[in-house]
Amino acid sequence: MKAIYAAIFAATFCIAATSAAADELLANRLGAILGQERDALSAVPESRANTLTSLPPAQESDVVTRSGIVYNRDFLSALPVADGGENWQCLAEALYFEARGESVRGMFAVGEVILNRVDSNAYPDTLCAVINQGTGRKYACQFTYTCDGRPETIGEPRSWERVGKVARILIDGAPRALTGGATHYHTKAVNPSWAQRYPRVAEIGFHYFYRQPVRTASN
Repeated sequence: MKAIYAAIFAATFCIAATSAAADELLANRLGAILGQERDALSAVPESRANTLTSLPPAQESDVVTRSGIVYNRDFLSALPVADGGENWQCLAEALYFEARGESVRGMFAVGEVILNRVDSNAYPDTLCAVINQGTGRKYACQFTYTCDGRPETIGEPRSWERVGKVARILIDGAPRALTGGATHYHTKAVNPSWAQRYPRVAEIGFHYFYRQPVRTASN
């Protein structure tokens, strides 16, 4: 009987030893493969890696968002012609002169900035007042088209209709989900001094977007 138990123990030990060796070999091979993968990924620029591994935002994939908005021209084309009062007119004009060449997403982003300023204690509390802040002093205004000395002529009816719809949607309470609370933007062709002080929160189309830090009593 002792001989039988000894044989069983020896066989079990042999199997366990073989299994342990196999596991160690597998672990070593996996470690080598993962090491090669890490080396390969380290050679890829971070920006490229983020692009490769990130899913496109819903608004870039023409996916209907929770608000029902799709950021493309087909969505806007299906909507009735928009109109409104003075503040709608001001916002539509701002979008026309500041963003009509942008994608629909870019138009909404610029509109978000203007509405975010209305909500901020650092700026006037109406759309028209925010948009026309500083107007009258050449190149000293908040939105250049209002003080560049050029006539504000609407010469592209289709673009005007499009931005009018965007303005209407924003005024009616569309979620501002594109720019992270941005209060500033500039085209990629310029580099204003304030861009060095404010955190950049989004890059959409031809524009960079920034959020002005909120001042408190302690700072």
